[in-house]
Amino acid sequence: MTKENKRLILIADDEARMRRFIEMNLGLEGYRVVEASNGLEAIDRVREELPDLVLLDVMMPELDGFEALHIIRETSNVPVIMLTVRDSESDKVKGLELGADDYVTKPFSPRELASRIKAVLRRTAIESPADKSIVTVDDYLQIDLNHRQVFVGGKEVKLRPTEYRLLYHLISNPGQTLTHEMILSKVWGYEYRDESQYVRLYITYLRQKVEPDPSKPQYILTNRGVGYYFVDFVNS
Repeated sequence: MTKENKRLILIADDEARMRRFIEMNLGLEGYRVVEASNGLEAIDRVREELPDLVLLDVMMPELDGFEALHIIRETSNVPVIMLTVRDSESDKVKGLELGADDYVTKPFSPRELASRIKAVLRRTAIESPADKSIVTVDDYLQIDLNHRQVFVGGKEVKLRPTEYRLLYHLISNPGQTLTHEMILSKVWGYEYRDESQYVRLYITYLRQKVEPDPSKPQYILTNRGVGYYFVDFVNS
């Protein structure tokens, strides 16, 4: 693989030793690496370098990881994995709500980090279009699979890559309940089979963006205790 074809990873961490450790191991995996030592630098690097993925430490000077992520998400859908020494549920939820794609707790092994990076890059890759490029659910909701565009009430709604991937799998199986495990495997990867909170959060995000009334969903429905399904618009 040529240098131009290697994926570029941004490491944002205030600990130089941690950056060197990650850079060495990612280099062995075939990635190119750029670095940032604080949140402000991370924002600048995202704008200047256009990385394929960002590793963003939570505890950093200038701006912490959460603040930096909030600003990054205003202009970029670049995949972001948060790094933290705290393994609390509230921190994970906060990061995911701000738009993080995953969360890795320190200390971690090089193999674990590489696995998470590959999984995130895999699920944020562009899906191959289905047999037809435009899926018309009804007059209110349409999805252009070729261009990864979603139109709600005649206006385009921006989805993050993981949100789009989740919607894609739901509309590809109309009327069929997908269990939490099935959704995690298809959208996030087999490595995430125990992360059920991811499914609940992203179902909420999707409903907020595509449902006329998210509190009374009519497209993305719940099969309580089992999973979720998209309304069977094909046979309606």
